[in-house]
Amino acid sequence: MNSHSFLKPGEQQNYSCQIVLKYTIARELETDSNDNSAFGDSYLRFCALTSAQQGDYTEAIALLSQLINRHPHNAIDYNNRGLIYFQSGQRQKAFCDYNKAIKLNPKLASAYNNRGNYYAARGELAAAIADYERALDLNPGYVRAWLNQGITWRDLGEYEKAIDNFEIALLFEQLEGHIFAERGRTYHLWGDWNCAIADYRRALNLLPLSCTTTKDPSWRLRLQVESWLKELTSVSHFK
Repeated sequence: MNSHSFLKPGEQQNYSCQIVLKYTIARELETDSNDNSAFGDSYLRFCALTSAQQGDYTEAIALLSQLINRHPHNAIDYNNRGLIYFQSGQRQKAFCDYNKAIKLNPKLASAYNNRGNYYAARGELAAAIADYERALDLNPGYVRAWLNQGITWRDLGEYEKAIDNFEIALLFEQLEGHIFAERGRTYHLWGDWNCAIADYRRALNLLPLSCTTTKDPSWRLRLQVESWLKELTSVSHFK
């Protein structure tokens, strides 16, 4: 059962949008940790990030492609470009870039996580679980992978496993608004409405009250949580 919204969707099969929500371009784009990298490369990455944040995916992809031409063995640039391809709806190109990043650096956890998002968006949930698991093997503190895997377990109807994932994710004290929202949704679908309502309220206390753009995933999630909470409290009121 899969009822999500875009980056928290409406009651429809919208898994991919939800996934992107958890992995926004603004937070997921990585930078090269090599102290010897040229200033020009750092500037290009900054410009690519800025373009992606502004929704200019064509420009962001062009800039990252320029970096890849300069450094064809840099896994991070392929992973970043794949993320933007995914965000812009070019999923097959994203998949190819993730595979290239993994081939170049089999220990790049975020590439497995991002490829897991691709599989989840296609409904290949077992493959998604496997990639998230690989990401977590490489980086046990990777909160986004715990969160994504939890959502995927939920979509498989494995609610208890999903809750376990969210519980672990909360230990790292990151993305707590998102985690409470997703755990609440899991309780909601599982039939534990009291826990769902409590988690929805926790999420609303942490998610932003306003936004500068309607594309802000945290704001979109807040709107979805408000809708889910209204749904539950309305039902409870008439019982």
